[in-house]
Amino acid sequence: MFALSTSPIDARALQDAMRRPEAGAFVCFEGWVRNTNEGRTVTLLEYEAFEAVACSEGSHILHEARERFGLLDARCAHRVGALAIGDMAVWVGVVSGHRGEAFAACRYIIDEVKKRVPIWKKEHYSDGDSGWVNCECHCGAEVHVHAEPVTEAQLYARQVCLPEVSQEGQDRLRRGRVLIVGAGGLGCPAALYLAAAGVGEIGICDSDTVDASNLHRQILFGIQDIGAPKAERAVDRIKSMYPFTIFTPYPERLTDKNAMEMFCKHDIILDCTDNFEVKFLINDAAVLSKKSAVFASIYQWEGQVQVYQPGTETPCLRCQWPDMPEPDCVRTCAEAGVLGAVPGVFGAMQALEALKLLLGRPALPGLLLFDLLSGQPHRAGLKRSASCPVCGTNPTIRSVDPANYGDGLDVEVEGAGEGNGTFDGFEVIDIREPQEIRERPLAGLKSTAIPASRFEQDSLPLSTDGRYLLCCAHGARSKYLARRLRARGYPHVFSLKGGAEALV
Repeated sequence: MFALSTSPIDARALQDAMRRPEAGAFVCFEGWVRNTNEGRTVTLLEYEAFEAVACSEGSHILHEARERFGLLDARCAHRVGALAIGDMAVWVGVVSGHRGEAFAACRYIIDEVKKRVPIWKKEHYSDGDSGWVNCECHCGAEVHVHAEPVTEAQLYARQVCLPEVSQEGQDRLRRGRVLIVGAGGLGCPAALYLAAAGVGEIGICDSDTVDASNLHRQILFGIQDIGAPKAERAVDRIKSMYPFTIFTPYPERLTDKNAMEMFCKHDIILDCTDNFEVKFLINDAAVLSKKSAVFASIYQWEGQVQVYQPGTETPCLRCQWPDMPEPDCVRTCAEAGVLGAVPGVFGAMQALEALKLLLGRPALPGLLLFDLLSGQPHRAGLKRSASCPVCGTNPTIRSVDPANYGDGLDVEVEGAGEGNGTFDGFEVIDIREPQEIRERPLAGLKSTAIPASRFEQDSLPLSTDGRYLLCCAHGARSKYLARRLRARGYPHVFSLKGGAEALV
């Protein structure tokens, strides 16, 4: 429990509420208002906070401490308003089985609160005041940054002076609603720049959790976030920096069941995924719901950006690819590798195109490709196709039918197993590379490891009568391989939908 209080902190009541028979240690910290600071006489202390952001970040800090130190309970109360000399400004209490963890956790909490929670203070002296101060801890040393609580006018001053933006444009951005599908290497920088520009509402949709291999390119996350839901942690992190934007996390996979409802709540959709099924679902749902969409894809040092805007001649994805490409025609980041700055560039470009659309500027024409290793750009002059199956003259795709994004090869995780580490009737084959398996093993699931490359051989260790469930990282490679194996005479090969990530 993290709480802000305008009244005196009742330390005894907080301590009594934490008592429990299994506790072996209780440690607390109390911060008081003192009468001097750096040789000046203090007469009064004031605190202000962005309440919603402060309480959210404070609660995350307490949750992190409980998980990290194995605590039985952890609480923090912080005063706001005017405090007299001797008043308690902050209280932290932790309960654990042993004193070592309790002492360490108490120090961790107060340090993190000082560093991450947006609370300002003003010291009143006998000869003046300090101005508003934002206190942060760096390596155990307290650093004071003097600043008044920021206003929207201050935050956006440098872009409002652009003639293409102006105050009218800033108001349009404030009314804008953008949905980011995928909180990865593209989605993280896109979310940051959209929020920094003052977009009014941002939704972030991602069902994945943070992995250590994500951190070099997914800049909203740190080591302390490993294992946390990406959508929720991204929202928590970014809203602490930009309090004037409303953020909504969608910690779920975008599917044919939720896409239309989610899209109707937003004006622009950003495709920040690396999955053809989801990309084409985003495309079709955007066309059918008459929403603009900004697509991006990367491969090693290269990337591309494309904008679809209803009511214009900008093409959708199916104008060039009426049928969805094979899932494995392009290798993923895990297979091909990626330098973190590459998706950062294209994620920023997606944000820029979304901002231009919100400001009423012309959409990016055609397809922009950029090789960042050589520095060579290329623009493909794509046009809308009259024969396109979704946005053409006589469309055949009139709804987000799951048949357009699958072929019966997928097996859902839900209900497939019986809690005994097996999927009834299937032999599970893990087709990931050895390094991927070491990083994320299929804990508790009986499986045989056969890398996908071995299936290129003429002789396969499979029976044509066997029922096999292939598993990769996210479900794309396994589905592609399942389709190829069926074509080679193995009719009972299926793909685990969502891959290893779906089992977490």
